[in-house]
Amino acid sequence: MTTLLLVRHGHVDGISPERFRGRRDVELSLQGQQQALAASRRIAAEWRPRAIYVSPLQRCAQTAAAIAAATGIAAKSCDDLIDLNYGDWQWLTRDEVRARWSGLLETWDQTPHLVRFPNGESLQDLAARVSNVVRMILERHTDETVVVVGHDSGNRALLLQVLDQSLSAYWRLSQDPCAMNVIELTSLKARVVALNDTSHLRT
Repeated sequence: MTTLLLVRHGHVDGISPERFRGRRDVELSLQGQQQALAASRRIAAEWRPRAIYVSPLQRCAQTAAAIAAATGIAAKSCDDLIDLNYGDWQWLTRDEVRARWSGLLETWDQTPHLVRFPNGESLQDLAARVSNVVRMILERHTDETVVVVGHDSGNRALLLQVLDQSLSAYWRLSQDPCAMNVIELTSLKARVVALNDTSHLRT
C-alpha cells in the first residue's frame, strides 16, 4: 500500500480577497511560510516519505522546500501538478469576471464541470493531469510514503478521482492553505484517511 500525503501550498496574496490565481507565480506570504513550516514539522514527525513531488509554481515549491528540509528528501518538480489555467480570468477578481462573463461565472459556481475558461483549461484537462500523477506514484512507489504539494484546484480534482466522484462534486470539497490529505492507495482501491486536515496549524 502506498501512502499519499497530499498538501496544499501555504497562504498567498490573492486568496482573500479572492483572485483567480491559476498560473500567476506568486510567492508565499509570511503567513504561508509559517504554515509551510508547521506542515513540514508534522510530516517529519509522523511519516518517513521517500519522495516529494511538487507543482513548478513558487508557492508550491516554497512549501515543498520546507518539507524537504525537514525530511531530508529532495523535492522533484512535476509539471502535471501545475495549477488550473484560468486563461483570461487569471488574476482577476470575481467582480471583474462578473462584469465580462457573468453567465460563465454562474456556470462555474453551479456546474463547474461544464466550464472551459476563455483561452484556458477545463476541469477535465486538470483531472487528466492529476490522474497521471497518481499513476506515476503507484508505478514508482509501491509500499512507500509520498508527499505531493499542489494547488486547491488540483488537489480537489485528485481527491475526486480517488474517491470515484464526478467533477460535478468539485465544490463539495475544501482545501485550505497548507491543509493535508492522507490517502492510502493500491492499484485496486483508494481510501481517504484524512481530508483537509489543518490541525498542525492550530498548535
